[in-house]
Amino acid sequence: MSVQKIDEFCKNLDPVVKKAVRIASIGSTVGREKTLLEAYPEEGKAEHLRELANAIRSYNWAENLETAVKSLESNGVKVLFAEDADEARRMILDIIAKRRAKNVVKVKSMTTEEIELNDFLIKNGIDTVETDLGELIIQIDGERPSHIVKPAIHRRREDIARSFEKHGISAYDDNPQHITLNARKYLRKKYLSADVVISGANYVLAKEGAIVLATNEGNSRFSMACSKTHIAIAGFEKIIPSSRELAVFLNLLARSATGQHSTVYTDFVRGPGSAKNSPQEMFVIFLDNGRSRILGSEFSDILKCMRCGACMNRCPVFRLVSGHAYRATYPGPLGIVLSPLLAGDDNLEKFADLPKACSLCGACADVCPAKIPLPDLVLKMRDKIKRAHVPVPNDINFKAWAFLATSPKLWRALIPLNKLANFLPLNAIKIGPMGRWLKSRTLPKLRGGNFRKWFKKNG
Repeated sequence: MSVQKIDEFCKNLDPVVKKAVRIASIGSTVGREKTLLEAYPEEGKAEHLRELANAIRSYNWAENLETAVKSLESNGVKVLFAEDADEARRMILDIIAKRRAKNVVKVKSMTTEEIELNDFLIKNGIDTVETDLGELIIQIDGERPSHIVKPAIHRRREDIARSFEKHGISAYDDNPQHITLNARKYLRKKYLSADVVISGANYVLAKEGAIVLATNEGNSRFSMACSKTHIAIAGFEKIIPSSRELAVFLNLLARSATGQHSTVYTDFVRGPGSAKNSPQEMFVIFLDNGRSRILGSEFSDILKCMRCGACMNRCPVFRLVSGHAYRATYPGPLGIVLSPLLAGDDNLEKFADLPKACSLCGACADVCPAKIPLPDLVLKMRDKIKRAHVPVPNDINFKAWAFLATSPKLWRALIPLNKLANFLPLNAIKIGPMGRWLKSRTLPKLRGGNFRKWFKKNG
């Protein structure tokens, strides 16, 4: 990320919020390690699961999709395909309009965030309510999620209580238990009046023709209890061969995301229901939105992502700036790679600075349950942007330094001269990229090769 944008965002970020993001991220990372060790104490067992997850996601994508479509349709599901976000939104609105529905409840879905579905439906006169507590909190205040699993990770209970009071959900009460109970009372009315439920899909089982929803609040079950129509939207990368492979992912997903051994609710939805308290019809929309283009590129590994957020929890940059600094649906190491890809080559400039928001420490790759080589993909994205000659806002040109750093003899010859830089008023520079860089840093004294002399003597 450009130095200017990071500096501006960090300056405006509430220190208490910054601390909350850091603590929550560290807590999830520690929980991941603890639960994996408890479940798989044998050396290499957890690593073997990660390798399996990667291998399963390397199956024939076209074959999985073809099998899934046949199985879903045989279970009474109407399958649709959307080429991009605009087509997906219009498909969903068309389904709702034909049923003269006015009230929609939503189960947490990053895919609907990706296509900005909520705003679109509300602008078209559809009462659309998020039923996940974190998503509800950010929806009423018109915010984006700051984390793909914990969307309100940046919010404090006092802020939430004020928002609930402002939007007529409840009187001010910042007791966490009471906040949850007040949200429950508010949502119960929405469940009872819902005409349509919209969800994503954590997984789509090709052989069985079913979608899998993993939640912790039971809101997916409540949402489907009164709604007559269920619309599920998912990228085709969510398809896995069968329930046999699902065991691998369920053993990794919750542990990687929140440090739980399992999500509290894991729902299998296999078509419309015959019971009175279940949707009478079901649609599954498979979204492309650039995915087929990504699949055929050097970045195809990013489609193996489970959307667990482990890479964000572990990322030192994310912990510092939080999710909103990435200015897109997907933050953290995932977003650094995925956001420019989804934007497309014509809009690459919009997120050209994101690959610089990475120290290449490799921690994200260490914790990724699908074993995605994220640092390698970040480097590839930097190279892609460079080859496309896309300007990166406020980027510092390191060409001279790169020339010296790759010329050992010249480097050694010039090192003793770096002491001269101590006489230059570098810290007085206030404008330009260098000025912004020095604004939050103090340069150490340059010692002209003293370390090399010491090392040569002491070894």
